[in-house]
Amino acid sequence: MRTLIAIFFTLLVTQLSAQPDRWQQRIKYAINVNVDANANQFSGTEKIDYWNNSPDTLDRVFFHLYWNAFQPNSMMDVRSRELGKVLIGTTKSGENVYDWDTRVKDRISKLQPNEIGYQKVKYVKLNGVDQKLVEHETVLEVKLAKPISPKSKVSFDVAFDAQVPLQIRRSGRDNAEGIRFSMSQWYPKLAEYDYQGWNANPYIAREFYGVWGDYDVNITIDKTYMIAGTGTLQNASEIGFGYEDAGVKVKPATGATLTWKFAAQNVHDFMWAADPTYTMIKRQVKNGPLLFVVHKKVDSLEARWQKVMDTVELAYPYMAKTFGPYPYKNYSFVQGGDGGMEYPMATLIKNASVGTALHEWMHSWYQGMMGSNESLYPWMDEGFTSYATSRIQGYLRKDTSFWFSGDYNSYYALAKSPREEPMSTHADHYNTNYGYSRAAYSKGAVFMEQLGYIIGQNNLDKVLLTYYNTWRFKHPNPNDFIRVAEKVSGIELQWYKEYWVYTTKTIDYALGDINYDEGKTKITLKRLGLMPMPVDVLITYKDGTKEMHNVPMNLMYGTKESEDSTIPYIVHPEWKWTHPQYSLEISRNISEIKEINIDPSLRLADMNRVNNKLVVPSN
Repeated sequence: MRTLIAIFFTLLVTQLSAQPDRWQQRIKYAINVNVDANANQFSGTEKIDYWNNSPDTLDRVFFHLYWNAFQPNSMMDVRSRELGKVLIGTTKSGENVYDWDTRVKDRISKLQPNEIGYQKVKYVKLNGVDQKLVEHETVLEVKLAKPISPKSKVSFDVAFDAQVPLQIRRSGRDNAEGIRFSMSQWYPKLAEYDYQGWNANPYIAREFYGVWGDYDVNITIDKTYMIAGTGTLQNASEIGFGYEDAGVKVKPATGATLTWKFAAQNVHDFMWAADPTYTMIKRQVKNGPLLFVVHKKVDSLEARWQKVMDTVELAYPYMAKTFGPYPYKNYSFVQGGDGGMEYPMATLIKNASVGTALHEWMHSWYQGMMGSNESLYPWMDEGFTSYATSRIQGYLRKDTSFWFSGDYNSYYALAKSPREEPMSTHADHYNTNYGYSRAAYSKGAVFMEQLGYIIGQNNLDKVLLTYYNTWRFKHPNPNDFIRVAEKVSGIELQWYKEYWVYTTKTIDYALGDINYDEGKTKITLKRLGLMPMPVDVLITYKDGTKEMHNVPMNLMYGTKESEDSTIPYIVHPEWKWTHPQYSLEISRNISEIKEINIDPSLRLADMNRVNNKLVVPSN
């Protein structure tokens, strides 16, 4: 009996120490749609293979029907109009500023029946048997006649009709630049089921979360339309429009339509756009993907679109080296939508903005490859992508100033306003659009750059690549990222996640009194804010020499290494987070000091930097 017990505990310990990868569902779509471009409608069918890799029995599934949001009195409509009543400030001229999403405002409430969007599912069959459907506006609940067992595969058949809404938010027809069809969130999409359960979020405004899988998509449309989007075109030599290989002569279409056949592997969504006036710039990046810039043909704007292509090609080697290589065969920048919106292997961008193009492509890493639950952790995509964009632009411009000043200043404005909420807030449940955007984008970007302040830039660079290699295609959460940073740096960081993500506490450090006592200079450091941090103090002496003094915070159980080998680096005893003051002792006389500066790197998100620097007056 003892032998059996010993064997059992040995097996248990082995299983726990192995820490297998987190399970996740898998899906395969075969979608066929026929588009009536004149009527702005289409019909479609889906053949879906679904692998339930969870340990749970599923007695229902959910589909997203995103376009049902574009109807008067929808949740998106009402939410937008309600936020538009919130006063968030005034202009310099004294005009009131309200919390509108200016792209949406009250436009949905004014849509006519031929302008609304809809997705009407005619049936969902599981292994050939019709299932009971319950529609919840933008979410379709499918009550299964026979539950899906754990570790099993099933097949769904779906038929649906859809009407393309006027372009209001992300998707739609006839946007401001005249693009006919921006087709995102266009098909009934199976919701993600993960270790936290179903993620059947209604379409209110913001982020998306999907199941990894493979897509085979056939789109039949009037032959005058050119299509671009997710995936790789499988019948390029039949279609043409610039997709064909050099030297291939494309035969003219004999009928009124063309069927475009796209395939994409290991993605969580599929977007496409179509317009009769599209033209293409195509370029193969050395040691990188084939890039497409697809835009409305306007001669006066061609140079700007060429600049987009030139810049993204120039940026790619740095992107790959810093954040990991792009793993897909191709990527498309497609004019359409209402600004910039990311999708796997493609983005919709409104116009030829280089900054937008770089930002949207970087989403391929944090939205496309990591695929974190953006509804719960929007900052893990938007914030990390904003950080990456600022870093890439600083590199390309050879900027000698602080690359992230825009991100930090935006965060400071949020923290000083009454609108800040914790970054742990669900994306759709922020009280204001202002609070959401500043938290997800700006505070999220500061999270990453400030992490480099805590663990050191070299370690941060290692974290970026280790995170990419460890968690791509696995839906990481905040703790997964923090654990990567801890393992790389050897520094404990749970406190950083808890303070920065789950609270709105701010950082403020200051210099206090300076005294000379018993042969040592003692500099008082003050923690005025409620969030504790390690502190870098640069001391410059009158003889021109410098010293960097690092005071680790006790919850770190470690400290970063020197980041500048040309300056002596002195690590002091840890500062206990409970203590509002700290005495920094240095060996040189106070009379030798020229200047003392807390965090000259500007990476510490200190709310009041006025009290961070002291110039010692000459005698």
